[in-house]
Amino acid sequence: MRRREFIAALGAAALPLSARAQQSAKPVVGFLRPTRAEESGQLVAAFREGLRESGYPSDKVAIEFRWGDGREEQLPKLASELVTSQVAAILAASLPSARAAKTSTATIPIVFVTGGDPQEERLVSSLNRPGANITGVSFYDIPITGKRLALLRELLPKAETIAVLQDPTSATFKTESREIDAAVRASGQKVIMVKAGTEQEINQAFSTITKSGADALLVGGGPFLNSKRNQVIGLAALNAIPASYVFSEFGSAGGLVSYGASQTDAYRRAGAFVARVLNGEKPGDIPVELPTRFELAINLKTAKALGLIIPPSLLARADEVIE
Repeated sequence: MRRREFIAALGAAALPLSARAQQSAKPVVGFLRPTRAEESGQLVAAFREGLRESGYPSDKVAIEFRWGDGREEQLPKLASELVTSQVAAILAASLPSARAAKTSTATIPIVFVTGGDPQEERLVSSLNRPGANITGVSFYDIPITGKRLALLRELLPKAETIAVLQDPTSATFKTESREIDAAVRASGQKVIMVKAGTEQEINQAFSTITKSGADALLVGGGPFLNSKRNQVIGLAALNAIPASYVFSEFGSAGGLVSYGASQTDAYRRAGAFVARVLNGEKPGDIPVELPTRFELAINLKTAKALGLIIPPSLLARADEVIE
């Protein structure tokens, strides 16, 4: 290799990923999420699948990841880093990620994934015409909180006291709390609200739940509790507390029952949205996508361990029965 060619190659290797990708005309997509990288592997894989299915396999697109490591306050700084890197688009994986990205840029396309109502959360001006530089996908777990509580009552009709575990640091905490309050008033049941925003607080929360004598547990949404599902499921089993969760991934990991849209499918669809943006569509012209189906999953092995008999009417409606 000639000296000049060697120096050029060495310089290219020293450039950051975004600069190298731009030199080779490979688009770079920013991926912003408040959790740790090791807690989100399944979601990243689903996002990559959506990109690949839409014509952007890994050799045609690069991804720059920014992880909050459980600290949402880091997201504005991380979003600014992606903007400075001049990424072609940003996948904002959570409501606070979307807000941070939206504040950081008015020109770079943003595709969000969130669990609430994007219009109510003021991410978009309209679901059909989001406007500006943003659009995305919602798996809509917050608005169906009341339905999840109703299913838990159907599963345990004699339950007098239900505990609710929430992450108070979640951006959707207040909205979720309103949904729970409305559902509780309609049921007339006693509900104990317990909060946990760290691993240690989850342990403390289960101690409180056990001492309260709660008959069942409703686990709230949000990236943190979802990322700690093995810890939550393990403590529910250890304390013999029947628990309801948002995503089917909880059922696969040993959770008793879950009801909600597929989170992994939402990330796969987000990958398709990013591909559309990379192909030149304006995000503000792409309607926000809401789930068309909510899945009920029941883990019979866990039910047996708890000594529960699942009502036949509930089993008949289940989309997935784990044995």
